[in-house]
Amino acid sequence: METTTGGGPRDRRAGLGRYGEELAVRYLRERGMEVVERNWRCEHGEVDVVALDAGCLVVCEVKTRSGTGFGEPVEAVTVAKALRLRRLAAAYVRERGGHEGPLRIDVVGVLCRPGSPAEVRHVVGVGS
Repeated sequence: METTTGGGPRDRRAGLGRYGEELAVRYLRERGMEVVERNWRCEHGEVDVVALDAGCLVVCEVKTRSGTGFGEPVEAVTVAKALRLRRLAAAYVRERGGHEGPLRIDVVGVLCRPGSPAEVRHVVGVGS
């Protein structure tokens, strides 16, 4: 049975997700991207990271896993999820306004195997 308090599985997954998101943001910044917003929400869902990459608005999904038993982290973004991210990106631009340049969807996968350094994989332009 899953719990929501006391360090149960759900708490551990949420902690792993936050850690992965922190690593992803650091990775994107180290590559010259400007992170403009995190965890943006609307009625259609949530965008993990919104960034600018040389004038291109990037909506970035972060997937963090502790193993590959269910595939690599980036493989968790299905075609349906990529389409949903495109709808969320359009909603973000409508709500925030002001961006008239290119837009792309990226996925950052973070693999945190116990006892090993985290591995970051960045897939640029998902569903383009």
